[in-house]
Amino acid sequence: MILAAAQTFCVASAAGRALARSVRHYCREAPTKLRISEALSGAEPGTNVRVQGWVRSVRPQKTNLFLHVNDGSSLQPLQVVAASTLDDPSLTFGSAVDVTGVLKKSPHHKQPVELEADHIHVVGQCNPVDFPFKIKERHSLEYIRQFPHLRCRTNAFSSLLRIRSEATAAVHSFFKENGFVQIHTPIITSNDCEGAGELFQLEPSSPENDGNEHFFSVPAFLSVSGQLHLEVMSGAFSRVYTFGPTFRAENSQSRRHLAEFYMVEAEVSFTESLEDLTKVMEDMFRCVSEYVLAHCAEDVDLFHKHVTPGHRDTVDAMLKKRFPVITYSDAIDILNRSSEEFTFPTHWGCDLQTEHEKYLVKHCGNIPVFVTDYPYDLKPFYARDNQDSPQHTAAAVDLLVPGVGELCGGSLREERLELLRARLEEAGLEDTYSWYLDLRRFGSVPHGGFGLGFERYLQCILGVANIKDVVPFPRFSHSCLL
Repeated sequence: MILAAAQTFCVASAAGRALARSVRHYCREAPTKLRISEALSGAEPGTNVRVQGWVRSVRPQKTNLFLHVNDGSSLQPLQVVAASTLDDPSLTFGSAVDVTGVLKKSPHHKQPVELEADHIHVVGQCNPVDFPFKIKERHSLEYIRQFPHLRCRTNAFSSLLRIRSEATAAVHSFFKENGFVQIHTPIITSNDCEGAGELFQLEPSSPENDGNEHFFSVPAFLSVSGQLHLEVMSGAFSRVYTFGPTFRAENSQSRRHLAEFYMVEAEVSFTESLEDLTKVMEDMFRCVSEYVLAHCAEDVDLFHKHVTPGHRDTVDAMLKKRFPVITYSDAIDILNRSSEEFTFPTHWGCDLQTEHEKYLVKHCGNIPVFVTDYPYDLKPFYARDNQDSPQHTAAAVDLLVPGVGELCGGSLREERLELLRARLEEAGLEDTYSWYLDLRRFGSVPHGGFGLGFERYLQCILGVANIKDVVPFPRFSHSCLL
């Protein structure tokens, strides 16, 4: 507005023209601070800007200095061109810099603009000799995993974190658009939802605790699932979900398990069909995946081209076809007819192992497949009894996906008070879960829900073999770095 006024005034006087020049000079002296992604995509050439980030490459020449600077907002760095007089011994790969200058249209087709720098300030130095990541070297995921405090500086892991962030946003968007209410379920709990006993028990480490009394007056644990708390809420809300950390004290070093991981869990009231649950699962998988592919195309391409070549075809196939549904009994028949030599034998009543799940996925066309109606004795106390015979089953469902195996697990919940009470009595849990029986006594409705392992979902769409490579700070047995 000031500039416009000065330009209007300049028509009438030389003083006005001087003022306009002064205002233009002032504007030039106040650079616009931009993220790298903004500089690359939205800023006009000729704009005086300021960017801050980390040096990804340095190329000094006789008269010019070329830098690539990135701040984590995009995979592509911004090229900085400066006079060789601005070179500095502390300006190295990995150093943090603050750069001001003018955006210019780039002569190279691979980048829309470059920054012609007039000032470069090294904010934080980096010794390239000691830095574990070397310029122009492509490091494997296994290598960078050794440096959890530094691996976010690499292209692959910074891409993973941007994808993870966008996938998180997409999950919340899906549930909001479909009428779900988000519930913040507790991390500290007194119940064992899964009943497997793989719990981390909590007690204070203060000297005041003599070991004879629990801090909460009862044993307390890190949550293995928010499901039971969601069931509480489903007595007043027809659709609820939670998305947060869960914990398993499994002594496992496998590529599929973590001691701390994120779960997406949902509960739907007034439903008497597994189809209602499988529809939500499939719709969520599709919506989140399509969002990630659209909003993180460059980052996803990095994985599909350089980390897991060819995996994009698998992802495209998953999104093009509807997910087939087979029963557990069908699955056992398929496995028993297979010529595959499984490590774990298959028979009706056995729990499906990862090798079985992966075979079933391939048998069904290498796309996600729902397996329903598992043996009643394999499922926790809350799974709804199908009351069938001779093969007694529960109304439970798993979603199996390529490369991973089980991604989602869910069931209809047993809403019939007497059947639920009988099962809790049989397990000796009636007193512990008396509050759970109250939910069936006061306005209970048929309902069901599921949980999705978020890290396994990222493995699935990116093709990453090890779950430790899709989480910022992996926690597993005998390892809790940082």
